Amino acid sequence: MCIGLNCALGAVEMRPFIEAIGKCTTSYVICYPNAGLPNTFGGYDETPEVTAKHIRDFAVDGLVNIVGGCCGTTPAHIREIAEAVKHCKPRVPPSSVFEGHMQLSGLEPFRMGPYTNFVNIGERCNVAGSRRFAKLIMAGSYEDALTVAKAQVEMGAQILDINMDDGMLDGPRAMARFCNYIASEPDIAKVPLCIDSSNFDVIEAGLKCCQGKCIVNSISLKEGEEDFLAKARKIKQYGAAVVVMAFDEVGQATDSKTKVSICTRAYNLLVDKLKFNPNDIIFDPNILTIGTGMEEHDKYAIHFLEATKTIKDTLKGAKVSGGLSNLSFSFRGMDAIREAMHSVFLYHAIKIGMDMGIVNAGNLPVYDDIEKELLQLCEDIIWNKDPEATEKLLKYAQTTAKGGKKVIQTDEWRNGSVEERLEYALVKGIEKYVVEDTEEAKANKEKYPRPLHIIEGPLMNGMKVVGELFGAGKMFLPQVIKSARVMKKSVGYLIPFMEKEREEIKAATGSTAEDNPYQGTIVIATVKGDVHDIGKNIVGVVLGCNNFRVIDLGVMTPCDKILRAAIENKADIIGLSGLITPSLDEMIFVAKEMERLAIKLPLLIGGATTSRTHTAVKIAPRYSAPVIHCLDASKSVVVCSQLLDETVRDEFVEEVAEEYEDIRQEHYDTLKERRYLSLQQARDKGFHIDWLTHPRPVKPKFFGTRVFKNYDLEKLSQYIDWKPFFDVWQLRGKYPNRGFPKIFNDKTVGEEARKVYEDAQKLLQVLIRQRKFDARGILGIWPAQSVQDDILLYSEEHDLHSSEPIATFYGLRQQVIYILYSVWRKSLKMF
Repeated sequence: MCIGLNCALGAVEMRPFIEAIGKCTTSYVICYPNAGLPNTFGGYDETPEVTAKHIRDFAVDGLVNIVGGCCGTTPAHIREIAEAVKHCKPRVPPSSVFEGHMQLSGLEPFRMGPYTNFVNIGERCNVAGSRRFAKLIMAGSYEDALTVAKAQVEMGAQILDINMDDGMLDGPRAMARFCNYIASEPDIAKVPLCIDSSNFDVIEAGLKCCQGKCIVNSISLKEGEEDFLAKARKIKQYGAAVVVMAFDEVGQATDSKTKVSICTRAYNLLVDKLKFNPNDIIFDPNILTIGTGMEEHDKYAIHFLEATKTIKDTLKGAKVSGGLSNLSFSFRGMDAIREAMHSVFLYHAIKIGMDMGIVNAGNLPVYDDIEKELLQLCEDIIWNKDPEATEKLLKYAQTTAKGGKKVIQTDEWRNGSVEERLEYALVKGIEKYVVEDTEEAKANKEKYPRPLHIIEGPLMNGMKVVGELFGAGKMFLPQVIKSARVMKKSVGYLIPFMEKEREEIKAATGSTAEDNPYQGTIVIATVKGDVHDIGKNIVGVVLGCNNFRVIDLGVMTPCDKILRAAIENKADIIGLSGLITPSLDEMIFVAKEMERLAIKLPLLIGGATTSRTHTAVKIAPRYSAPVIHCLDASKSVVVCSQLLDETVRDEFVEEVAEEYEDIRQEHYDTLKERRYLSLQQARDKGFHIDWLTHPRPVKPKFFGTRVFKNYDLEKLSQYIDWKPFFDVWQLRGKYPNRGFPKIFNDKTVGEEARKVYEDAQKLLQVLIRQRKFDARGILGIWPAQSVQDDILLYSEEHDLHSSEPIATFYGLRQQVIYILYSVWRKSLKMF
């Protein structure tokens, strides 16, 4: 840290300040005074010799490192000062009790010494973690977003995490702008910042704008040692501390041995090759989700705790941090459960050596205040003491946590129809009767002539409900896994019958073709540049349980490998996954490559940073085949089934396309910052036809006007746009301009929409039969040519170049860029 004193004071007046600063552990003290205090005319009277003498006294006493002059000093002053101090030794900072420990700062110093308690890193200034913050940033309301930062500091955040990773944001610009806003608020700027991004350009933009000594979150070895060292070297130049994630070229570390191995390797590279201060290194050994219902995830909390202890024991000076919210993601929507899990985990992690963490400090209950049953359940699931811990915590979440009322489980649901029983079993994850119920459904040949119809009917209906409940936060991830396993058991019972049916069809038709016993083949991969795969793995399990053949290509998968695997395995669908923002750019690249190579497979987009808006605006326009955002594992089954079912595929794809078109229009309509072209630029971008290569338009049968009288009303009725009709009745839904209105299938307004539509049809038929009005129209066709922004009309074709026009249509060239949406969308495919 440097402290400089200049201007307003002369050297004599600076003496007390210089002496006070000399007692601090500041690295450098800079002194460049005025040539004395200004006189009554604003001039300076102190001679070079006098100024040089005062500054020499400072230097002899060992108080300064750098000296110079300010107001009133001249080249002569500088020469005298240089001569006066040339034999003096620079100041040596006194030792500090905090030497050998991490030292950070905002406007105020923040030191992590031997007696510092756990450090809370405020998590809410994150566009991926706080809906409110994201909404404010997206709207450009940076001043209002400061209230989120201020609330975090007031609730005990000692460091403020800032993250602007969103595919719809200009990350570097947003980071720099928000950091500058923070600098204007002393109550916020007093704490150090943690510049958090998976895009190093965003990190560097933040480093250029934040005050004091901050933390960079994060870098890793996933791109190899050369990339790791290059980024660490820049961070060191900016004087920041660094968070190192436990990733390497292979992927994300999940077990304690791998976590320690990666962190040790990174530590040695930083300390030995870059001479990085060990006290400025923070390791994040990956807090991963427990309680998912998958056995391989049960020890994730233990692995983090074991790795933390080893890192603290073996890597001198290094600190340990982690993102706490990942731990309890399985119980998304159940805040009481999540907060209790966080508190219990931190209670043990801090004892072991965890120094800091990204937490919502205001929502952590005290360990001793947690209700005893819930406390024991949290202990069991974190330490993996009970194989039924997840199941028990789920029951607690469904009963006691909801108002304290115990729910008595009964078998009354067994009195429903077989369809209702199968749906209930899927939603509740009950395997006990599913084979029995599936057998009963199969016996009903009239209703289900083929085993496949049971999968496509009641089983898929049950999975749709699971997807809706999970999306609404009313089901948890372990419940989804249980539902998938119930589905697998039912489908497993049906598969032998389906295979027998296939053999019979082959024998009857003489077919020798190899039949695919699966519902479809799906290639899934975490895209290049990203090593996160927990969510992708869960999707693979859920799809596998639903009779899909899943080809999992792992992490850091380049585009050519994905497309080659899809072709070689005759895939029906490709699924792309990614957690960090650069993944979004890679997904765009994959879509563009699929379009270039004319691969027309449906493309599924998933991962925590993905969104429907990003998919609709940035990815879908690059690819002419279906592109569908599918965030939740439970919904992937329904989406894939609809894409492979020829009876509903076209309608489903059309519905998604219409929805994404609405999202795109809404996005561009709500842009606050419009960019404008100059008039000449707009003219240059106008539509220009090369008539040498472009086919000439068909010549019309007549020129001039034509009048239509008493036009057939029945024909006209087929072209009515029913959208305004339903809008007037405030019935919102999907409907094409012609054909069957899809709004009739809407669960909320469908029945009422059908009633008013049928009433309208009756009235329309009365109007037609009784000819309540006449339909008349007139149209005109003339030869025309454009001249700059205007269109000239002529009476005859041969007059285009020889006669005066009969009329001119004056046009205004559109200069607002984003309004030219249809042109923009077409132009995307050129790149």
